[in-house]
Amino acid sequence: MMTLKQSRRLQSVLLGTLSWLIAALIFFPIFWMVLTSFKTEIDAFATPPQFIFTPTLENYLHIQERSDYFHFAWNSVLISFSATILCLLISVPAAYSMAFFETKRTKSTLLWMLSTKMLPPVGVLMPIYLLAKSFGLLDSRIALIVIYTLINLPIVVWMIYTYFKDIPGEILEASRLDGASTRQEIFKVLIPICKGGLASTALLSLILCWNEAFWSLNLTSSNAAPLTALIASYSSPEGLFWAKLSAVSTLACAPILIFGWISQKQLVRGLSFGAVK
Repeated sequence: MMTLKQSRRLQSVLLGTLSWLIAALIFFPIFWMVLTSFKTEIDAFATPPQFIFTPTLENYLHIQERSDYFHFAWNSVLISFSATILCLLISVPAAYSMAFFETKRTKSTLLWMLSTKMLPPVGVLMPIYLLAKSFGLLDSRIALIVIYTLINLPIVVWMIYTYFKDIPGEILEASRLDGASTRQEIFKVLIPICKGGLASTALLSLILCWNEAFWSLNLTSSNAAPLTALIASYSSPEGLFWAKLSAVSTLACAPILIFGWISQKQLVRGLSFGAVK
């Protein structure tokens, strides 16, 4: 008979093995993309797939020769960070009012905001395109910053709202007794308490902005095009060049992957604070 201690140890081993298998399945597409980026086009199309080959940097050299990678990367950084900051500036006061001055319509408003995420982007492409054209904002960073901010607002407001709802109201009452203004409540009480949650929200918003492709492909051409547009440019009438496409995808994914890896402690801390229940 297996003892309780042995049973728990076996369960721990099985759960650990299962976790590693799931992690390997999730990581494998990224690993294969990076591996393919160092292959020639012939090796990339080889059947069966080759794990052993002579690595080359010709794909990365081709990317830099054909297009200015740093121009697209700078656009991605500027647009994503600007949209995230603007989104937080709008969402924090909105979530504050909904969490601590709740009315009978608050939940309905939150649900309505979240329901807008179900709207297919192509359904509003034409009016937004015409508006951008009328204001002279086609192929401009400002247009993408505004659009990225608006499409991420529902999720960001919801997340910050859940963080604020986890904070006891007595803390704010005590600050009001000490004469704190609304601005002081937000910046000196709420934000320091749930800074981990705000960090995870900002990281999620940044990832969503970085990965957004639909609007960047339809509203930009060259001047304001981010890395998602650079990836799409490697799909041509002649076909897909898998090795070069893998190389440009690696260059596009690497910055946000590294940033996410560095910020993983803040992300886990923020999610455990109450965003995911």
